[in-house]
Amino acid sequence: MGGVERQGQAGGGSVAHRVPDLGALELLLAVARLGSLGGAARELGITQPAASSRIRSMERQLGVALVDRSPRGSRLTDAGALVTDWARRIVAAAEAFDAGAQALRDRRDSRLRVAASMTIAEYLLPGWLLALRAQRPDTAVSLLAGNSTAVAERVLSDEADLGFVEGLSVPTGLDSVVIAHDRLIVVTAPGHPWARRRRPLEASELAVTPLILREEGSGTRQVLDTALGGLARPLIELSSTTAVKAAAVSGAGPAVLSELAVGEELAMRRLVRVPVEGVSLARDLRAVWPTGHRPVGPARDLLSLTRG
Repeated sequence: MGGVERQGQAGGGSVAHRVPDLGALELLLAVARLGSLGGAARELGITQPAASSRIRSMERQLGVALVDRSPRGSRLTDAGALVTDWARRIVAAAEAFDAGAQALRDRRDSRLRVAASMTIAEYLLPGWLLALRAQRPDTAVSLLAGNSTAVAERVLSDEADLGFVEGLSVPTGLDSVVIAHDRLIVVTAPGHPWARRRRPLEASELAVTPLILREEGSGTRQVLDTALGGLARPLIELSSTTAVKAAAVSGAGPAVLSELAVGEELAMRRLVRVPVEGVSLARDLRAVWPTGHRPVGPARDLLSLTRG
């Protein structure tokens, strides 16, 4: 009893320091079931010396002898049999805990919430999601599309697991990686005077001309405003790339759009590209997530597909 009393007197501090770890308890259960320390070691994939050392360490920790060793095998002491009964309950509880945690992981991995800026949502994301479905057919994906400011807010408020933005800067609280490069271009319908001009537009002329634009808060608008050294002049403000493009095709006026969005219209001559000089309209497209929380599960897989 002296050993037990000494252990009780030293019982301050965390319970974790006084209770053997799960690996040791699993070893003790295997010894009880197999009647052999060597057999228990083989079942758990460790060496017999390592198993003996673990049993001795557990005996020192508890202050009682647990196993009698002899040439005929290993037999539990009376105290060892009692500790084994307790160990069985602890290991069963740990297995239940692990099963519950796995269920939570499965629940997390069965869905993916994506927030994406309009250009990325319309012209890049569908291909990435198709590739993801081939890898993870059981993952349900929900998409929240909006401007880059709204995307950042959704990621920061945990409404999305992964976001895609197209502005010049990354909001505080988000980490990011560049997943593509893009360029804004000026386009207009073939009947507009700019479609027939022989020399490029200058930045000053673009700055004073009313344009069909995306709304403030969008990455497209942020890049244009910054490039012009102030606020561009809106003729019409619209909340989607498709709407801006349709207005430009209709002849409402010149527009500034992503190169990604107008390839077909340029090829079919429904829109004409107007060269601009003296202004940089290049931009990076980025994936974003909360600082310090690197994407996992389906979000990690989607991120890898964007950079493939």
